Amino acid sequence: MDFSLSTAELLNFAKWIGIATLVLAIITVFSFIFKWGIRFRLVGITAFTGVLTGGVFGLSLGLFHHVQIPGAARYSRVFDDDGRQIVIAVSPNITKTELNATLRQAAADLYSSGRGGQFQEPLLIRARTIVHPDADVSQPLYLGQVKRSVVEQENENLDIQIFEKNLARLEQFQS
Repeated sequence: MDFSLSTAELLNFAKWIGIATLVLAIITVFSFIFKWGIRFRLVGITAFTGVLTGGVFGLSLGLFHHVQIPGAARYSRVFDDDGRQIVIAVSPNITKTELNATLRQAAADLYSSGRGGQFQEPLLIRARTIVHPDADVSQPLYLGQVKRSVVEQENENLDIQIFEKNLARLEQFQS
């Protein structure tokens, strides 16, 4: 189920919450004129809806841009040093084309300008799966990696490496 909202939908919500804020502000003014007992509560409610309006409007500016790469498989982040290295786990049934798309998706999803640092080293995202050579043994198997710049948000020059030997080993474990 996809609960994402478009920028236009968020802007529409911001408009309606803004109108509600103005209506509450008018009611609050009348409550002070007529000395209603709930006038101070209305001040808090009006201020809260004003904060909601600002927040939804901020989201409608498109601060969160999610890129959807076709053919990408599901992955989970299993290691992140909050700096330059991230490891994602993928299914052992992944194909080479799915792995390529998944590495691109992870590079888009896990980018953060806060990973910049002093030396501007590239962000390294490695994809791995778990194989079982014996019944009681689990072994990580790295299938590929992508390096991307942390300086540029829209970076089309990704350095993707797929480890062909490990993919071939993966096929041995599946049969």
